[in-house]
Amino acid sequence: MKQEVELSKDIEEYLNYLKYERKLSHNTYESYRYNLIKISDFFNNTDLINLTEDDIRNFLYLSKESSKTNAHYLTVLKSFYDYLLEVGTIKQNPALNIKMPKLAQKLPNFLTEEEVFKLLDISLQKPIDYRNKAMMEVLYATGMRISELLNLTISNYNKEDASVKVMGKGSKERIIPLSDITMKYLDMYLDNYRKFLLKNEPSLYIFINYNGKKMSRQGFFKILNELCQKSGINRQISPHVLRHSFATHLLNNGADLRVIQELLGHENISTTEIYSHISNEKISEDYKNHPHFDK
Repeated sequence: MKQEVELSKDIEEYLNYLKYERKLSHNTYESYRYNLIKISDFFNNTDLINLTEDDIRNFLYLSKESSKTNAHYLTVLKSFYDYLLEVGTIKQNPALNIKMPKLAQKLPNFLTEEEVFKLLDISLQKPIDYRNKAMMEVLYATGMRISELLNLTISNYNKEDASVKVMGKGSKERIIPLSDITMKYLDMYLDNYRKFLLKNEPSLYIFINYNGKKMSRQGFFKILNELCQKSGINRQISPHVLRHSFATHLLNNGADLRVIQELLGHENISTTEIYSHISNEKISEDYKNHPHFDK
C-alpha cells in the first residue's frame, strides 16, 4: 500500500520534476520518494532546505543503515539539492562535499578447477556437441566476455599465431593467445562440423546456432545450463562465472595481475585486483587446515 505522507512543497516539486521532466521509471521514482520520506521523518519533517552539511553527516552516521543504503540516501539528497540550486531556491548544496560511503566489494562467483573440468567433459557425438565443446574451451581459456565470444568472426582467429582478436568495451581491440588444447577443439569444429550447422548462406561468425545464424546470448545461456546439469553442477552459472574462473585460476597458478588485466581487457588494475581478494581468501581458508589452527 502506498505510503500517504504530507511532504514539503520543495520535495513535491522535485518529485514532479523527476516524474515528468526526468521521466524516471516508476520503481526509481518510488525509491527516491521513499528515501526522501525517511530522511524527512528522521528530521521530524523539518524542511530539508534548512539542513546543513553536519546535519546530513549526522543522519548518515545515526541511520544505522548499510553503506549501500546510505550511498543511496546521499545520491538522492545531492540530486534534490542540485535541483533546488537550479531553480534558485538555495545558493549551495549542503551535500556537495560529503563523500560516498565505501561500499563492500562483492567477491565474484567462480568455479573450482574440478568443476570446470567436469563442465568441459562434453560427450562428442553430434555437430552441436563439437560446437559446444569448442565454445566452452575458448570461453574458459581466454576469459573473454560472452558478447566478445559471440561476436568472434572467422577472420578474428589467427591459426598461425595461435590467437584470437577480440573487440572489447569501447571498441578496444586485444589479442588473446590460445592453448594447444583449445585450438585442437576449435579447429575440429571449424574444419569438420561447423559446415553441418550452416544452411543455405554462409556466416562470418565462428559460433552459430542450429539454423546457421549467429549464436544468441539466450541460446548460449540455455546451452550452459544444460551442460551444468549434465556435469552435476547444481547451481546457476552465468558466462561471466567462467570469466571469473579463468582469472582466479590464473592467479592461483602464479600469473601476474598485470597480465590478467591485459587478458581480461580491464582498463584499470583496480578492477582486476578483486581476484587477489579471492586468492587471499583461499589462502586463509587453506591455512585453517593447519594442524595447529584452533578448531
